[in-house]
Amino acid sequence: MKIVFHGANASTFVPGLAEQLVMPHEIRVIPDSGLSDEDAAALAEADVVVGVHYAASDGALSAKLYQLPSAGYDKVDMDALPASCVACNAFGHESAIAEYVIAALLSRHVPLQEADAQLRKGDWHYWAGGPDGVRTEMGQETFGIVGYGHIGKMLAERALAFGMTVHVANRSLVNDPRVSAHGLEALEEMASKVDILINTLPLAENTTGLIGEGVLEKLRDGGLVMNVGRGPVIDEDALFEALKGGRLSAILDTWYIYPSATDAHPMPSKHPFQTLKNVTITPHMSGWTTGTIARRTATVAQNINRLWRGEALMNVVKVAK
Repeated sequence: MKIVFHGANASTFVPGLAEQLVMPHEIRVIPDSGLSDEDAAALAEADVVVGVHYAASDGALSAKLYQLPSAGYDKVDMDALPASCVACNAFGHESAIAEYVIAALLSRHVPLQEADAQLRKGDWHYWAGGPDGVRTEMGQETFGIVGYGHIGKMLAERALAFGMTVHVANRSLVNDPRVSAHGLEALEEMASKVDILINTLPLAENTTGLIGEGVLEKLRDGGLVMNVGRGPVIDEDALFEALKGGRLSAILDTWYIYPSATDAHPMPSKHPFQTLKNVTITPHMSGWTTGTIARRTATVAQNINRLWRGEALMNVVKVAK
């Protein structure tokens, strides 16, 4: 089969792929845009396209499989894919994101860098027994997870291991006695009960702006907002307004503006989140680890092998017609 990896992100999953395929296939990497005639022909003739973005303007496809090496597929125009093409996504990032979240939360209770810097100057502020250096514990906090998919479930596991009380809001029924479950329609009610509200949901028509002014207003004073899902699930204007007054704080990893061909170094929002001292910002890095890449490469290889054998594909997000 002819396999095309479309773009820089997709090309990350080429190393180690061939060794996992049951048959040798023709593999080609093409750029995100500005395709040569040869690249355009390769894309059009490919049996499998691996990529994270596709629009009709990229050129017609004849692929049997459009394989995303990512969970989110909001940048792929499913209607522009051939009717006979199956689209599948890949996960494998939940462990990495959980580690990011736990590290971020622990840093609020265990100030290692601050204590180190102080003791280097002879300042014993955090010395056990001192009344001023008493720390809080993560296990004392209540965690509200929006979305109970791969990421949400892994976060709940980690949070419960630290003794946190966990609430989840999900569209479908959550049958887990260890957590307090809410429907998405009860998101405001859940927000009023938690210290930390984290979004793990992907971007879709029914999730855009889901966490808005009403939800943010329900959070307790001193509450923390986190986003490791998609940026626009939390309303951009409402979030900035809620944070600039200082009542809430935030740790944000997913955004509203990303690098593009015309601007490689944009600020991540139309609002100056970077000027707020109560906000920690990171560049959509939470799930990007060697482990994630290895697990997703394995998923891509498995689906190519399944396609070759005529077997059912994994993680189907668009069926063939």
